[in-house]
Amino acid sequence: MSTSTSSQPLVHSAGSTRLLWTVLATVAVLSLLTYLVAFDQGAVSRSGMYLHELMHDGRHLLGVPCH
Repeated sequence: MSTSTSSQPLVHSAGSTRLLWTVLATVAVLSLLTYLVAFDQGAVSRSGMYLHELMHDGRHLLGVPCH
């Protein structure tokens, strides 16, 4: 007995690939923004404490201690 299985090649549509990259980019940008708002105390940003002072009120609204 011979059984024939039709194996179809795995093909990704352009839409699903674009969706994947959009989701990955969104997660990366949100992760970076979360780090900058919540944890960066001027260590990463070259502007010194400018970013800290810019995000200061947002930190307090989110409940992130910064003092």
